[in-house]
Amino acid sequence: MVATTHQQAHEPRRSTRWLNTIERLGNRLPDPFMLFVALAVVVLIASVIFAAVDASVVLPATGENQPIRSLISSEGVRFMLGSMLTNFTGFAPLGLVLSMMLGIGLAEKIGLLDVLIRRTVMSAPRQLVTYTVAFTGIMMNVASDASLILLPPLASMVYHGLGRHPVAGLALGFASAGAGFTANLLIVGTDALLSGISTEAARLIDPDMVVTPVDNWYFNCLSVVVLTVVAAQISERITEPRLGTYQGEVERVESDEPASAGRGLRNAGIAALLYLGGLATLVLWPDSPLKNDDGGLIPSPFLSGIIPIILLFFITVSVAYGVTTGKIKTSRDVSERMAEAMRDLGGYIVLIFAASQFIAWFGWTHIGSWLAVNGAELLTSINFTGLPVIICYILFTGFMNLLIFSGSAKWALEAPIFVPLFMQLGYHPAFIQMAYRVADSSTNIISPLNPYMVVVLTFIRKYDREAGLGTLISLMLPYTLAFLSLWIVMLVAFYLLGLPFGPGIHALMP
Repeated sequence: MVATTHQQAHEPRRSTRWLNTIERLGNRLPDPFMLFVALAVVVLIASVIFAAVDASVVLPATGENQPIRSLISSEGVRFMLGSMLTNFTGFAPLGLVLSMMLGIGLAEKIGLLDVLIRRTVMSAPRQLVTYTVAFTGIMMNVASDASLILLPPLASMVYHGLGRHPVAGLALGFASAGAGFTANLLIVGTDALLSGISTEAARLIDPDMVVTPVDNWYFNCLSVVVLTVVAAQISERITEPRLGTYQGEVERVESDEPASAGRGLRNAGIAALLYLGGLATLVLWPDSPLKNDDGGLIPSPFLSGIIPIILLFFITVSVAYGVTTGKIKTSRDVSERMAEAMRDLGGYIVLIFAASQFIAWFGWTHIGSWLAVNGAELLTSINFTGLPVIICYILFTGFMNLLIFSGSAKWALEAPIFVPLFMQLGYHPAFIQMAYRVADSSTNIISPLNPYMVVVLTFIRKYDREAGLGTLISLMLPYTLAFLSLWIVMLVAFYLLGLPFGPGIHALMP
């Protein structure tokens, strides 16, 4: 797949001019790394001003009076220099994401994920193809952003082979992988990444608060089922009728699977069953070390150790596949493929260095607590609480996604402000995290700053040479509006019925 530069062959239509304006404005934003550097400077200056006027905040939970501390002071300078390395190495998301990518990256580098996706989509029964593409796209965030460029061309090939419009398949693949990015039946890297940031933000108010990767799992599992049906219905009832019958021809892309891929998948499946069977036996064992002292699982060492468990699962199935297909010949091949996956995370690691400093400074100065407490008091005084404020936050995040595409960067920006603020209003941080995720995911596919939109537009132009950004946006809008509306309804239902979003996690604080 080769991405070509999008060139305007003619004056953009009126309907797409506002999108071009958003794109130009968004491109003027600094790189996320420099954005966090700038925010850290803002915190530094604000701390001096707040400290100069003797600002302070009283924590409602403890009654403790916290003065705002200046970073430009003897104590502040010592903190900035002395904590710089520990801010970075101790930043919760860093270890979680690196650990997850050791396993997931190994599966990707040896070709297991690619082959599994191809086989899943291309072997689906004809009458279930639409649902299979939608389900696969939603589940594919296990491969992170790779899902946004792997599935769309495969789905278009399947649709074309069935005599259906290939652009409809491409649109469904991109929409389900992008707008459904936060949902999954598995615990994936996104869960680890966001929960780590949420934990850091929540500890600005409660030093003992922990948000785990499974805290949104129940909601995500239900989302997979509901969104699969909705995405398929939009494709069949809106997208395909609008596109009509495809008349052209396009060069078919052949699979580059190794000859032993089938045996590799079989052995990987056997390894997965053996691993899960052994894990289930260990969990259900009467005196299992994975249970808590009362013999339960909420909380338990099993949930707190879910990341290492998932890591070992991916390594197990990847090694089984790699050895069978010849992708792994020696133990050195395993470490080399893992190293390749780690190299892909170079940009993320650089970003986290700046983000960790910003969040640590924000917390040390107590500005985060001041904003949270006073913001909560303001909202309470004007009676703007409950579901309306949550819905407004979702819409705000959806708008922000048009300007800042990176989900982790945006959450690192929002979490230190909104998580403590909503905690003061009585909401669990995992609930706020879920509200953020549904807004961020559903608007992924209409953000002009989405770097994969250019790649997908290139795929579309293989079938429609006149297609432009407006074409892609118009195809994605029905999915975005449907997913966002449905997710808001689900959040409201979980809130009103008091249903848990994950093991033991409800919307309101206990």
